[in-house]
Amino acid sequence: MIDVQVAAAASDVVIGLAVGVPIVVVAGGIAVGMRMRGRGSKGRVPSGEVASDAATDLELSRSAETTRIAEREAPSREPEPGPTPEPGPTPEPPTYRSRLGKARGLLSGYLGAVRSKGRIDAETWEDLEEALIRADVGVGATGVLLTDLRARVMSGGIVGPDGLVDALRADLVAMLSTADAALALPGSVPHDDTGTGDTSVDVWLFVGVNGVGKTTTVGKVANRLSASGTKVLLAAGDTFRAAAGEQLSMWASRADCDIVRGSEGGDPSSVVFDAVQRAASKGHAVVLADTAGRLHNKANLIEELKKIRRVADRPPGRVVEVLLVLDATTGQNGLAQAKVFLDAVDVSGVVLTKLDGTAKGGIVVAIHRELGLPVKLVGLGEGVDDLIDFDPSAFVDALF
Repeated sequence: MIDVQVAAAASDVVIGLAVGVPIVVVAGGIAVGMRMRGRGSKGRVPSGEVASDAATDLELSRSAETTRIAEREAPSREPEPGPTPEPGPTPEPPTYRSRLGKARGLLSGYLGAVRSKGRIDAETWEDLEEALIRADVGVGATGVLLTDLRARVMSGGIVGPDGLVDALRADLVAMLSTADAALALPGSVPHDDTGTGDTSVDVWLFVGVNGVGKTTTVGKVANRLSASGTKVLLAAGDTFRAAAGEQLSMWASRADCDIVRGSEGGDPSSVVFDAVQRAASKGHAVVLADTAGRLHNKANLIEELKKIRRVADRPPGRVVEVLLVLDATTGQNGLAQAKVFLDAVDVSGVVLTKLDGTAKGGIVVAIHRELGLPVKLVGLGEGVDDLIDFDPSAFVDALF
């Protein structure tokens, strides 16, 4: 009896398999076919897994093809230009009034006190004397100015505090205008004066102690001359200060001019000699020579500068400018340093740097009075165009 039941159950299983397997196979084939054609569901996933929404390979292929067709049929469109950037503001050229605020601020208090009085008395002269001394005009120049003003007040030539201040302004302009402050620019002096028929080369020597801005001054002058069309050659004659040659090379690149350098610690006069020879052969109009400024060995420095001057003056070279570079912020101390160089070379003029950074603008007057030299160039800032010609009237007006 059990065998009959087992046989019947087995028979049912066999029949079920015979019917179910083909159905499963057919259904699976249909699902696979629909998936291959990009339609239908992506099928069930096993329990515990998440169905992917990623496109099939066929869907990706059809999407790419559709995109390519759309790109071919769409008209080409140039990208719209962006807004043109507005140019930055052009820097204003340096002026004495805009750059000498510190010096003017020192004098304005004293001059205001003088003008506020209705008369000229002993306190007036004390205020003027203190103002001039504090501005670094110097004791000698201050005494000369005040003695002349007192005499004119006593004679009736000056009346009232306002007249006194105006007279002081005029006297300062007159004192600073006595010397010739014009630079010996290329072309201002005939070149065919060597006696050999060859064209000479102008040489400018720049002297001064280390730290006054001498090398920077050489670079700014080179930039200025190059911009005017002059062919300039730089000579890196300061062979003892570390990085002096590299600094001057940067200026040569900036000013688009050539440079001659020597080995560190080498003979600076040989650098200047080579520079003059190269300038003559390459058609340069002027050589700007940087020099050392080591005051710790004064005797050697003086002899070195004398030798450089002699070498630079040999044909085809001729020295037309020897510019003493002074730092305005050092005040009267700079005058003592200057006298060292006056003993070594025939200085033709002064370049006063950093004038915008000091309240002691009166040092200009002291230089004229004590050294007997004209101030030819002044530095009113760190910009390449901030080294300008000295103008006595504009300078004095900026102080009042």
